[in-house]
Amino acid sequence: MSRTGHALGKREPEQESEAQAWIETITGESFPEGVSYEDALQDGVILCKLMNIISPGSINKINPSGAGHFKICENLNKFQEACKKYGVPESDIFQTIDLSEKKDIAMVTSTIFGLGSATYKHPEWQGPSLGPKPSEKNQRNFSEEQLKAGQTVIGLQAGTNKGATQAGLNMGASRKILLGK
Repeated sequence: MSRTGHALGKREPEQESEAQAWIETITGESFPEGVSYEDALQDGVILCKLMNIISPGSINKINPSGAGHFKICENLNKFQEACKKYGVPESDIFQTIDLSEKKDIAMVTSTIFGLGSATYKHPEWQGPSLGPKPSEKNQRNFSEEQLKAGQTVIGLQAGTNKGATQAGLNMGASRKILLGK
């Protein structure tokens, strides 16, 4: 799901619960009791821990909770960079402000799903994945003869009119001109 895949700020509670459960399973830590999803993720500590488990050593230093706004943004930036390196498409990665100022939590969830989906492409990752499995390249090779044979076929994608013509087609009422009245 990319930035254009959902309305700005439109949150899906089921997806947030699924993402939270996935994070808790991997990190082995529950989100703090009585703290909302976005508040638990806001300082970036949980996200950085998650990334270091999925891709060990990808984030060298995690700033602790309560370290100030600049340090929180630094954690989020490190997480975003690690996601890019891991293979999450840049269009699926939230902006720092989306989480630090809670502007677009749906995009944060989309990034978590993007990370979960990227784990399918890493055979070294033996843990659970999240989201749809990315498609794989399915290249086909046709002989010159097959390509030429295909040029003589009229594809049904173009449609067919089954002999229909525009003869007798009348758009709207015809205009009557009355002379001498």
